[in-house]
Order: sequence, then C-alpha cells, then structure tokens
Amino acid sequence: MSEFDYDNDAIEGAGAGGGHRSPMAYRFRGFLPVVVDVETGGFNAATDALLEIAATPILMDDDGQVYPDQTSFFRVEPFEGANIEPAALEFTGIKLDHPLRMAVSESHALTEIFKHVRKAVKSAGCKRAVLVGHNAFFDLGFLNAAVERNDIKRNPFHPFSCFDTATLGGLAYGQTVLAKACAAADIEFDGREAHSARYDTEKTAELFCTIVNRWREMGGWPPV
Repeated sequence: MSEFDYDNDAIEGAGAGGGHRSPMAYRFRGFLPVVVDVETGGFNAATDALLEIAATPILMDDDGQVYPDQTSFFRVEPFEGANIEPAALEFTGIKLDHPLRMAVSESHALTEIFKHVRKAVKSAGCKRAVLVGHNAFFDLGFLNAAVERNDIKRNPFHPFSCFDTATLGGLAYGQTVLAKACAAADIEFDGREAHSARYDTEKTAELFCTIVNRWREMGGWPPV
C-alpha cells in the first residue's frame, strides 16, 4: 500500500462521521497543494547553496474554486561550504552582500515555512502537503536536501510526489516556460521580477489555480 493510498483511506474515514470538511480535503486525496520556488547557487541540491525560498499554500472555497493563500518568503544564508556558481548569481540577480538582503539560516527559513504549511494543511482538513512547482523536481530536490542537512524531523511535504506546472502548462496551453504559460493563461507576468522566489512562487500559484479551476469548469472534476 502506498502512502497516497494510506492517507486517502484516512481522509475517507475521517469524513465518514465528522462534521463539515473543506472541499480541499477531498480534491487531491487528502493532500494540500503548496507552491514552492527556490533560487539557488547552482543545479546540484547536495552541494549548491539555497539562497531564497518561498511557499504559497493553495486553498479552496465552498464552491470548489482554488486560490492562493499568503506567501512565506525568506532570503537564505548559504550553508557552510556551499558552492555558489557566479553564473547562477548573474541569472537570478541575487547580491549576497546587499545590505538589505537580511538573510536567515536554512533552519530558520524552513521552520517558519513549515509552520505556515502545517497550519494550512490542518485548516483544510488535509493530511499532508504536496509540492507544486515549475519543474518541480528541482525545487523538491533542494527542499529535501535542506531538510536532511538541517536534520528537520517534521517535514509536512510528501518526500517524492509533486505537481509540475511545466507539465500542466504544456497540457493546457502548449507552453512549458512559466512566462509563456502565464501569457497564454492571461496572467500578467513581469520579466523584470522573474527569478525572485517570491514572484515566481506567486505566479506559479496563479497558473496552477487557473488550470485547476478551468479543468473543473470543463467538467473534469465534479463538485463536492
């Protein structure tokens, strides 16, 4: 039995005799989508620095429409011995020595984000979070590496399953680049703000919600 099967049984059992539950508790088999974006010092999650991280839980109203919650965002101090490629800093525009960067440790950033995520999971009546990302394997890899590096025991995210808006954007709009998928979905996207973890997380959340809501309007998921 997989973890998804186990948690789905738990959700169904909990709903059988309980009171009102959020529709989100049933939409993704008891998993709450949480959009995550990271900005890093390279492509290797084991050796390269985590420099920014943002997370936006996805909520659902009583009509079954999903929408983004508030975003948690932190600039992160590179862990001791971390590799940082100059090309990565040039690409993201991150200035490590900027006096207003106000970075925090990986442990602090993850602890605060996980508090936000666990609160959203509990409020929605879900059992666990599932990461949503644009090329989600990248964000999940860096998240899992930081969790292991800091010996964090209570990780609210599923360790390997994720939802990828690059795939969903390709399906819905024929576009796999975030900016182009947003344009196709009539979502405003400012290229000057791109490659900030906060901005990319919020735009990815908008894209995810647009696709999920449109799918429901087309009859792809029945109302609760």
